[in-house]
Amino acid sequence: CAVLLRENLCLYFEDDELECDAFCKEKTIKRFFRNVNSQLLVVRPDLNVAAFEDVTDQEVKSGSGMYFNIHCYKTTAPSAGMPVAFSVQVEDKSYYMCCEKEHGKMVVRFREGEVPKDIPGESNIIFFKKTFTSCSSRAFKFEYSLEQGMFLAFEEEDSLRKLILKKLPREDEVDETTKFVTSHN
Repeated sequence: CAVLLRENLCLYFEDDELECDAFCKEKTIKRFFRNVNSQLLVVRPDLNVAAFEDVTDQEVKSGSGMYFNIHCYKTTAPSAGMPVAFSVQVEDKSYYMCCEKEHGKMVVRFREGEVPKDIPGESNIIFFKKTFTSCSSRAFKFEYSLEQGMFLAFEEEDSLRKLILKKLPREDEVDETTKFVTSHN
């Protein structure tokens, strides 16, 4: 592409075919999520909550609300980790995870529907998957794509360890509430 350097020292591209940021689904993997207490993340859309819970072997076998699809995307822009989106089956319905602003605070929600194959620009369903620390290949943290430094985490509320978004002052801060371990069972 030819480039012009104008008087204000800004670069201008003369080609209109440049691509904007976009995400394209590459693969989907199925995993359970565990926290540092080995509890499983369970989605309960009827209660509008996702929380880490102690579950029985029988409940794990059903997998309802616990077995997550991690949708991995390719991106046209360099990113700070693998772009991913999450969905989960609860009974016969599919729900995708998104972040929404409620009462001035960002919250995690699960909405009925499917994750799109292609996302043409920014999206409230995309997170950047990063290794939690360099010494663990199965522990991850997930940064919200629309707000740098905001990570999926859990916090105790009414005897539940609820899934939330949490702002970390520094990205390299080790905060166990943002640690997620993935497993097949």
